[in-house]
Amino acid sequence: MKHFRKSLAMILTLAMTFSLSVCALAAELTAEKKAFTDLPADLTGKTVILHTNDVHGEIMGYSYASALKTELTARGAEVILADCGDFSQGSPNVSVSKGAKAVELMNAAGYDVAVIGNHEFDYGYEQMRDNLSKAKFKVLCADILDESGKPIFDPGYVRETKGGVKIGFFGMDTPQIKTSTAPAITKGLTILSNTGEKTAFYDCASEQVQKLKDDGADLIIGLVHLGIDDDVAVDGYRSIDLYAKVSGIDLLLDGHAHAVMTAGPNGEPVQSTGTKFAYIGVVVIDDASKSIESRFLLPTVTKDADGNVTAELPKDETVTAAAQKLSDEIDALYGTVFARSEVELNGEKYPNGNRDSETNNGDLITEAMLWTVLKEQGSVTVPEDHVLAISNGGGIRAAIKPGNVTMKDINTVLPFGNTISVVYITGAELLEVLEASTCSLPLGGYPQTTGIQWTLDTTKAYDAKAETYPDSTYYGPKTINRVSIQSINGKPFDKDATYAVVTNDFCAEGGDTYYVFLNAGASFDTGIPLDEAVIAYVREKLGGVISRTYAAPRGDQTIITETATPDAAEQPTDGNTAGTNTEQTGETGNTPDTGNNAEYYTVKSGDCLWTIAQRFYGSGKFWTVIYELNRDQIRNPNVIYVGQVLRVR
Repeated sequence: MKHFRKSLAMILTLAMTFSLSVCALAAELTAEKKAFTDLPADLTGKTVILHTNDVHGEIMGYSYASALKTELTARGAEVILADCGDFSQGSPNVSVSKGAKAVELMNAAGYDVAVIGNHEFDYGYEQMRDNLSKAKFKVLCADILDESGKPIFDPGYVRETKGGVKIGFFGMDTPQIKTSTAPAITKGLTILSNTGEKTAFYDCASEQVQKLKDDGADLIIGLVHLGIDDDVAVDGYRSIDLYAKVSGIDLLLDGHAHAVMTAGPNGEPVQSTGTKFAYIGVVVIDDASKSIESRFLLPTVTKDADGNVTAELPKDETVTAAAQKLSDEIDALYGTVFARSEVELNGEKYPNGNRDSETNNGDLITEAMLWTVLKEQGSVTVPEDHVLAISNGGGIRAAIKPGNVTMKDINTVLPFGNTISVVYITGAELLEVLEASTCSLPLGGYPQTTGIQWTLDTTKAYDAKAETYPDSTYYGPKTINRVSIQSINGKPFDKDATYAVVTNDFCAEGGDTYYVFLNAGASFDTGIPLDEAVIAYVREKLGGVISRTYAAPRGDQTIITETATPDAAEQPTDGNTAGTNTEQTGETGNTPDTGNNAEYYTVKSGDCLWTIAQRFYGSGKFWTVIYELNRDQIRNPNVIYVGQVLRVR
């Protein structure tokens, strides 16, 4: 994929002629962390809530949660083990059983309560209901209603501890389920949302808080699967929005965004543990004062700079054995090596991942989709040069590492059990699909494509309609002003022509930002599982080798991003910075000597490579030095993160 920056398109070839401002992306999130050895030896008179979220099939982690619950109970605490959703999907360890094995392991680990996440719906509503009917823990969800208008699970409850503390728990799942789940799955369900002046989502939470207070709760804790991602900020569906709009909440335990945090950007009491048991959250409540005494995160595994394990939480032997047995069964079923890869296929979300840019993984998958359909003569009713492939980047869930590739690896990348579909749309409708699916970045609907060359200009504002697509949280475009299509299979694009788009069944049913597909003039589903199509493509078409051809994205997508440019007085000219006294700054115009003694700097809010270079080298024009020293961790010089440790010498 090509990235062009207005006024800076030639930055790589004229690095010393222009300036670049490369700024930290995210607001700072507070994440207080402690070690297992920091935990008090005596927890008598305390209630401890342990919480997890977005486990996504990391089944060995359940042994940490179980052992920690047992240990803290032995130290005198009453322990409540909670989960904030997305436990049913993420790896073949749980997806093969359609989420059922996740519930079995949660039972074994001793969970007490959980809220459902959007991925609990992945295998269908009835499958989720069947799985959770076997749960030995309470399941909460207040904001999704059945056909009779009642919550599909308990909306909340009060738990009175042995120490006399009444804790009110309520559960909320993201309204993004409307678009992150195939519409057929949620048919007949009402997902409460904020629309125009109506605030049904907030009202639901307010009602739960009031009911829990009426039932005598001393503390109100929301188990929510909402996240803090900006793509739902406009409708107020983030956990920090919920806290701001609903009074009476003491703490939100959150999931969905995979954030590692003990407080929001403005100090909101929102806590989240990342994903895949990177951490276990801890909330200590003092029984006597009936108040939260402390909150922090415990890393399950701690490693040094070289990747060596220096500390690890204890494990429950029984849960470990059950998880290992399941893992061995899956390995026997899916562990066969069928190919090898000479490159790493990008499994990141963002930046420079599947939700904000073209990736080599997206290229391979969409190539396989297109090949699968076109290898059968007569499979489509338009000429082959009018056939292309689009798949949502949010459906790509993991990387493929160099080396042997197993069927389990492919299933981990594509865990949803999607099938390949074909929809027929006009060129004008294709433009709308691309415009809607790039309305903001990153976005789960971001189009990974094959057979089309197109450009996204992010310097232009998305022109949204006043109302969302039907039964969606996304707003369709009034006009097409960010996206343009240069060609389809090397031929001129025609907005009046009919094109066949090979996609997955989730998108074909209008999932994510693909409402246009739902209303396509004609469509059909092949029934071919997407993961099996990729396996067949690699075996048959690529000869079992994912070669270095895939070392980088193919380059069919061009993204224009606007990069801030320093004042003209700061721009370098002929190796010097105009308007700067080189004697005072010590600048010579020569590249700084990084020497043999490494020196590191931790990125702070507002930093960019330009300003860091000014600090250490006396001139921002040497930002490229820092970039080259850190190529292993900086994928895009326009994006660095608060807390990131960069080598500067």
